[in-house]
Amino acid sequence: MHTIIVFIPLALLMVLALTTKRMAESMIAAALAAMVILHGTNFVSGTLDSFYETFTNSSLQFVILILVGFGGAIHLLQDSGALLGFGNLVSRFASGPKKPLLLTFFMAFLMFVEDYLSALTLTFSMKSVCDENRIPREHLAVLSVAVPTSLCLLIPFSSWIAFTVGLLKDFGLGFNDYVLSIRYMFYPMVIVIVMFLIVIGVIPKVGELKNAYDRVAAGGPTHLIEEKGQSLVDLEMDSDQKPSGAWNALIPIAVMVIGTLAYDNDVLHGVFLALFVEFALYIGQRMMTIPQFFDSFFEGAKGMTSLGIIVFFGFLLSDSNQKLGVFDIMIRGVTSAIPLQLLPLLTFLLIFFATFATAGCWTMQIIAVPIFIPIALGAGYPVHPIIAAMMSGVCMGYTACFYADGVFLCSAGTGVSNIRIVKTIMPYTILSGIISAVAFVVLGFMMA
Repeated sequence: MHTIIVFIPLALLMVLALTTKRMAESMIAAALAAMVILHGTNFVSGTLDSFYETFTNSSLQFVILILVGFGGAIHLLQDSGALLGFGNLVSRFASGPKKPLLLTFFMAFLMFVEDYLSALTLTFSMKSVCDENRIPREHLAVLSVAVPTSLCLLIPFSSWIAFTVGLLKDFGLGFNDYVLSIRYMFYPMVIVIVMFLIVIGVIPKVGELKNAYDRVAAGGPTHLIEEKGQSLVDLEMDSDQKPSGAWNALIPIAVMVIGTLAYDNDVLHGVFLALFVEFALYIGQRMMTIPQFFDSFFEGAKGMTSLGIIVFFGFLLSDSNQKLGVFDIMIRGVTSAIPLQLLPLLTFLLIFFATFATAGCWTMQIIAVPIFIPIALGAGYPVHPIIAAMMSGVCMGYTACFYADGVFLCSAGTGVSNIRIVKTIMPYTILSGIISAVAFVVLGFMMA
């Protein structure tokens, strides 16, 4: 009975989100259901204590600061006309049904240091170009979800990698071990290849992506505003906005990337350095006054409020699931008696399902590393395939979860609902997952 009860909040979230398409209410309802199960008759005081505890989570603090910084920086790029000028520049070189998406794909490689940075920059800077070339925003959204997240794992200089290496150090492993495991990270490699092959037309468009292209081909909008949809972010550009020089966007974005790299892959440093550069550029050129600059910044930060609230309740739900033992039930219950040859496959699948259910990508690593690494070390099994299987599972679950913060951010940048993004990417997620699962089976028998 306990096993069934602890899964009620997740089941409630999925049912409400899919039926009502209102993410805020669904997330709050699921989190409060978890509070009832956790605290019982002490619901009010226990819930408030959980609120305070969640606010102390450094990962949540990081996300909130990112939302405020990005929201302000992007609104300034819009109000200055810089984003429109950048779009006009790109449109000269990226026209037609493929070039804008190819440019988006390769731009992701330049911003590999942080998936938040890549997702927001790509979506906000490329959506007008895609609109002009009659490319459905759904395609831009799934590209901006799948590729940046995968590159953060495959290029070993991102904030994710620093976090993971820190966990591995507790078991005598380090950066070199992570690098050696990259060759076995099948899912991130496969999904990146799949996304590229879709863009160039080798892999056909299916499901929601095909429907989106059919809609646009029939004269419909590139951006479908759903009747029951819910805007998570209010950062729309004024229709009468005039463009300024493209370098007013290129310089802050370049500073953001370089600053992130210079400060040990900390994207917050990059964001705030970009804000200082925006201030110097826009005030120096008299594009806006100092009061107008701060009005624009605060308007952008305010536009992220709804998303910030949802992310908070997402962290609250993830913490609650951990305390309820959801992860232990999903992982320990299955790993108790398995053939060693299937350990990479099982690791991949379990971490995928757990991350998909909870959106807790970093939380899952905190839980999974102390479970699967000791199993491998104790059995004398090579540890690098297990690291790869864990990161592959996290990547797949994170990009397929409709309330993952990365999906929310791409929804913010494209205007496509988070549920539609996941429905669009799901056939390709499943394809890449099947290929990866087969590869982990083969690898498991080769390594045992």
